[in-house]
Amino acid sequence: MTVVVGGPLAGPDGLLRCPWGATGPDDYRAYHDTEWGVPVHGEDRLYERLCLEAFQSGLSWLTILRRREGFRAAFAQFSIARVAAFDDSDRARLLADAGIIRNRAKIDAAIANASAAQALQGGLDALVWSFAPTRRKAAPKRLSDVPAVTEESTALAKELKRKGFRFVGPTTAYALMQACGLVNDHLKGCVSR
Repeated sequence: MTVVVGGPLAGPDGLLRCPWGATGPDDYRAYHDTEWGVPVHGEDRLYERLCLEAFQSGLSWLTILRRREGFRAAFAQFSIARVAAFDDSDRARLLADAGIIRNRAKIDAAIANASAAQALQGGLDALVWSFAPTRRKAAPKRLSDVPAVTEESTALAKELKRKGFRFVGPTTAYALMQACGLVNDHLKGCVSR
C-alpha cells in the first residue's frame, strides 16, 4: 500500500479516514463518519448548518461540535420561524448564554439570517442546492488538494448576501457545501468516501 503524505490515516479501529477524522478526538471521528459530506436537506436543518458554520469562523470546529446542543437549545432547535421572531430580550439572553459562542455579530447574523431565510421565494434548501457543482471532480488525494473556496461557493456567498444573509463569505459557504454534502471532499481511500 502506498502512503500519501497528507492522505488518509488509519484510526484506532484501523479504518482509513481523512486525517482530521482519524487521529483527533472521538467527536471529530463521529462527525466525520456520520455527518460530514452526507447530503442535508430541509429548511431548518440547512439553517442550523449555516449558523454553525458562521459561528465557527475563526474558531475550531471542535468548539462548535461540543456546544452544538447548547446552540440548539439557545436557538429554538434552529426553527427559522421561531428565531426570526427573536427580539432584544432574546439577544440579551443569547449574549449571556455560556453554552454558545457569545459573539454579538454572529448572534445578530443568526437572527437576521432566519428572517432572510423566511423571506426566500422557494426556500433555503432550493437556494443552497442550486449551487451544487454539476460536474464531479476527482477525489482529493491529500488535504492540500481540498480547496477553501470554489467558484460555486463564491457564487453562493454572493447570492446569500444579495438575499440579506450575513456572515456568509466564500469560505463559510464552501464549508457549508462540504458539511451538507453538496461536494464530497473525503479523501481518496477514506472509509466515508
